[in-house]
Amino acid sequence: MEIMNMLSSYAVPVIFLCILSMGMYKDVKVYDVFIEGAKEGIATIVRIIPSLVGLMVAVGVFRASGALDLLIHAVNPVVRYLGIPSQTIPLALLRPVSGSASLALVSDILKANGPDSFVGRVASTMMGSTETIFYTLAVYFGSVGIKNIRYTLAAALFADLISVMASVWVCTLFFGK
Repeated sequence: MEIMNMLSSYAVPVIFLCILSMGMYKDVKVYDVFIEGAKEGIATIVRIIPSLVGLMVAVGVFRASGALDLLIHAVNPVVRYLGIPSQTIPLALLRPVSGSASLALVSDILKANGPDSFVGRVASTMMGSTETIFYTLAVYFGSVGIKNIRYTLAAALFADLISVMASVWVCTLFFGK
C-alpha cells in the first residue's frame, strides 16, 4: 500500500520529465508543441459546444415533459420478465443520455435501497458497465465533424442493452436475489 502511494505521488512528475527528456533528445520544441496543441483544443471545444448544448436541452425537455416516466411505464412489463429490478429502469434508460442525471439516480437508488442490496449492486454495476452514448458521440464525432452516426449509434445502443442485462446476470450470479 505504501509503495502504491509513493508511486502515485511521483507518477505525474516522472511522466512530465520523460516527455521533456524525449523532446530534448529528439530536438522538439516542447513548449511550442504544447501551445499548438492547446490552440487545437480550444478550437475543438468551440466546434463541439453547439452539439453539447443541443444534447443538454434535449435531456432537459425529455425529463421535464414526462416522456421518461411514460417510457418507464411502457417497458416495465418487459424488464420485470427479464428479472431487471424496476428501480433500475430509469437508470438503464437515462444512462446513455446523461452521465450526471444517471449518477443522481444511482445516488437515490443507493439511499433508498442501500449499497449492499441487490438493487444497489445492479445499479452500481450498470453505472460502471454502460456509457453516456449520446454525449460521447456528440463530443467525439462533433469534434471531427462526422454527422452520420447511424451504425455507431445502433451498435452502441445494442452494447448498452447487453451491458444492462449482463449487470443483472452478474449480480444474480455472484450475489443472488
